[in-house]
Amino acid sequence: MEDCYKILGVSPKATIAEIKTAFRKKAKELHPDLSKQENLSTKAFQKLLKAYQILCDSYQRSIFDFERTAAKQRTEQKKSFDYREWLLQREDDESRSKLIFFDLLHNREDDAVAEFKRMMTSRINFSLARWFSREDFMDLGYILAEELIFRAEYYDAYLLLAQVIRMEYSYAYFRHFFPEVMALARNLLTKKIPGNIHDELALDALEDALDLGFTKKDNAFFLKLMSEAYDRIGDSHTAAMCLQKAILLDSSISVSEKLKRKYR
Repeated sequence: MEDCYKILGVSPKATIAEIKTAFRKKAKELHPDLSKQENLSTKAFQKLLKAYQILCDSYQRSIFDFERTAAKQRTEQKKSFDYREWLLQREDDESRSKLIFFDLLHNREDDAVAEFKRMMTSRINFSLARWFSREDFMDLGYILAEELIFRAEYYDAYLLLAQVIRMEYSYAYFRHFFPEVMALARNLLTKKIPGNIHDELALDALEDALDLGFTKKDNAFFLKLMSEAYDRIGDSHTAAMCLQKAILLDSSISVSEKLKRKYR
């Protein structure tokens, strides 16, 4: 029930005499027969009377004091509970995933990215999407991808964006915002990934991107980048195939003189 001391307006250390005095004073204010205020609800008076009866009975008062103290302690414990610290102490995938997104939403982006990188490299088949609703993952996955790009973690950023894009195709969520998602992925694939990560990883991302619903011109450009990467790692046969496919998709695509001489 509510705090009897507050209802009567007395201290928890109030004497019986003080409690009775407070009751008489408030009773005059609240009693329907004594109050000058019209249409005053009797509920307030009944609450006052109940509180008075409890505090005037030593046994009931002792029980109330015990429950009041316990409730106060529970409230203080809840206020002092540190959710982030609780997550930090747990090593299961769900807790670490929630820690990543907690940090992401509480101005701890560096910590979120660092933890995501740690989990991706230390846990087989680690998946953020497993522990969140589809919509929450898409929102937070996109934000995390942006933070990864900002910190030059381009491959991991691509993996997240590709997941978000495929979810969008399965059931539209971003709708009018989706072109911005695709634009970020396109910029990542064409300007950030080439030359900044190992060719093997770049090829993995570019090949995967061919199935993400980009335009023919985009796919042609991806294939040209793949041709250049295969050329660098010494796979001339695959380099030639990729370049030929790129030209079939976009005959006006710009190709370096080196590739032209070797593969056209």
